Amino acid sequence: MTEFDLTLRDGRVVHLRAMAPADEAEILQAFERMSAETRYMRFMSVLRELDQEGLRRRLASFPEDGIGLVATVPAADGIDIVGSAIAIFADDRTRCEFAITVAAAFGRVGLATALMKTLIEEAKRRGLKEMEGFVLTQNQPMLRLARRLGFRIESEPGDPTVRTCRMTIASDVEPRAGRRGE
Repeated sequence: MTEFDLTLRDGRVVHLRAMAPADEAEILQAFERMSAETRYMRFMSVLRELDQEGLRRRLASFPEDGIGLVATVPAADGIDIVGSAIAIFADDRTRCEFAITVAAAFGRVGLATALMKTLIEEAKRRGLKEMEGFVLTQNQPMLRLARRLGFRIESEPGDPTVRTCRMTIASDVEPRAGRRGE
């Protein structure tokens, strides 16, 4: 993945790049800054702390077993991670499951859209055929974003609180451009 700077709709600039094992401490800090509601929306449970060993294993698995992206801004201690997107490859290496997180202060300015479009493009580049994510029904901003980018939104059998967002990835199909307010 090529790293680049992105100017958000409000004029702030973030740096998008591949996630790396060296990001562990910053990811833990970003998690600590998340509100309880944001943690619930992202992890679909009340999560008080991240599994540090699991995080370490996941970071070490990139890029072989998945795609990890971070959006960073300068901070007193170096950088802060203000957004992330991951895609974890299925065993058959044709499908992946995605997840995205954006800090509240960076919501509604185009960061989530940029992260998802970059993740989709990288999944295409890596030859994946399908991307899916599980989203809480109450997470309407994420469901709207997925719909705008061309994901099919389906009910999860047996669980009315979750929607499955699926996209068939074809190398000749571009993600649809986002609209204002994403």
